[in-house]
Amino acid sequence: MLIWSRKGRAALGLVAILLFALFFLLPLVAILMSSLSRQWNDVLPTGFTLSHFTNAFHGGSKDSLIASLTVAFGSSLFALLYGVWAALALRQYHFRIQKWLSMAFYLPSAIPSVSIGLGALVAFSQGPLQMNGTLWIVMITHFVLISAFTFSNISTGLMRVSGDIENVASSLGASPRYRLYHITLPLLLPWMVSALALSLSLSMGELGATMIIYPPGWITLPVAIFSLTDRGSIADGAALAIVQVAVTLFLMLSLERVAKRLVQR
Repeated sequence: MLIWSRKGRAALGLVAILLFALFFLLPLVAILMSSLSRQWNDVLPTGFTLSHFTNAFHGGSKDSLIASLTVAFGSSLFALLYGVWAALALRQYHFRIQKWLSMAFYLPSAIPSVSIGLGALVAFSQGPLQMNGTLWIVMITHFVLISAFTFSNISTGLMRVSGDIENVASSLGASPRYRLYHITLPLLLPWMVSALALSLSLSMGELGATMIIYPPGWITLPVAIFSLTDRGSIADGAALAIVQVAVTLFLMLSLERVAKRLVQR
């Protein structure tokens, strides 16, 4: 519903700010305060310390950060390759066929992550593709979870790439391979970078499926945060959560900056 009056827009803006502060900013501030406090037994925390952040970069917490980055980059790059291939392959079909085939690529986003984790555990625990207890089962599960979002970004970008450019290149004698590597992919590159940023953020924050399939020695940040808070180490878990947010934001902002530069070119 459109609000035309100035007072109505101001009131709606105030409500939006209050909701943002209440449901997003306040929990984040509470996590930050907890990560910097010695104890929190009253309305406000008491004492100030950086020891929880020191713990976040040592021992098992440091290993969790490395594990999360390894899994996120590995699965995201694989999902990017898959999304580009799938989006380009569907271009040759009629619109109606594209619509139905695209639904198959979007299917993982409609399945709960816990179900995907359980399915991966059952599928890869025996037989020739036994990967239970290894890093690969975590990467494959994360790939399945983020592949639909990567495919969606790439497909959206491909629809904005004008086919006239490729047709002109073809009329001038350019081979299909030349058009792909020198025209289509360079034009698609900003959306590829944006898809990679989204995939990284989704993988860095994934918990449900990872809780089922993670092997010893490959505990990701969300699993480590859950384990710390479950044992009562709220402040250490809060510090690790702040580190996760900072790393994820840094990766996303850096990649989005790269994507904007590519668009400007």
